[in-house]
Amino acid sequence: MNQKPDLKVTLGGIELQNPVITASGTFGYAREFAGLVDLNRLGAIIVKGLSLQPTKGNPPPRIVETPCGMLNAIGLENVGIEAFASHKLPFLETLSPPIFVNIYGTAIEDYAELAARLEALEGVAGVEVNISCPNVKAGGLAFGSDPGSVFRVVKAVRAKTTKHLIVKLSPNVTDITVIARSAEAAGADSLSLINTITGMAIDLETRRPKIANITGGLSGPAIKPVALRMVWQVAQATKIPVIGIGGIMTADDALEFLIAGAAAVQIGTANFVKPHATTDIIDGIEMFLAQRNIARVADIIGTLQTAPSTSGPAE
Repeated sequence: MNQKPDLKVTLGGIELQNPVITASGTFGYAREFAGLVDLNRLGAIIVKGLSLQPTKGNPPPRIVETPCGMLNAIGLENVGIEAFASHKLPFLETLSPPIFVNIYGTAIEDYAELAARLEALEGVAGVEVNISCPNVKAGGLAFGSDPGSVFRVVKAVRAKTTKHLIVKLSPNVTDITVIARSAEAAGADSLSLINTITGMAIDLETRRPKIANITGGLSGPAIKPVALRMVWQVAQATKIPVIGIGGIMTADDALEFLIAGAAAVQIGTANFVKPHATTDIIDGIEMFLAQRNIARVADIIGTLQTAPSTSGPAE
């Protein structure tokens, strides 16, 4: 192949230069990684989840390493929408990738108000609605596990914004396709999944939970097979783009999600292990395509073969 592979993908009407996006809560407000990553190479940036008012989050300890991953119960600590608009957004507006803002609330009215406030900010390309955080005692998980609640939250947000609307889904449900279809019916432009899986860890000496919140969200390679299965299911069950999240540490991981049907991927826990994981994954996807003479990354999206094999690998 004489030319470099084309890594561009689209989410609704938004074109990304590549399918690699930062996952909310793992990349701060991007400035924190400015000395470690070429931010302008990213496909898009999703900033730390925002609430109407500043939030301190949960008491420590609130992160613990586990085999093949980590548990966190940060509690969605953030600066609030006003401080974000005045102090964080100006830097983000200097970057070339689209900026998405993750939002959460404890009532439907919170989500609607946040969406309305973000609608007025030109530097924000879209909104990611967090209805699925497993370590906040109010809202979040309660909204994300019930199809009716999901529909009402998404509909309320949709009424307040014309920006691209991503809905982030919880894996802590019986059938994620039911939740996905409810979000789609309410007006979601795309779906991101999965959020963390609820888990816990115990200190044998003290016989106490290792996290003050008792339970937290499990992320990292341990959840990748679950995430991959759910992305594949949702990609088949809906007509809007799906963004894959969950244990993506390498380009190979990201490519599995794309082949399963994801239009893009979000990188989360890997940012804690290797701050430049995002750009390494971009390079790895490009190398994979070039080595196989695949002209566009879009050509591999949703190409999973599930029928019994009668020959060698897919061309």
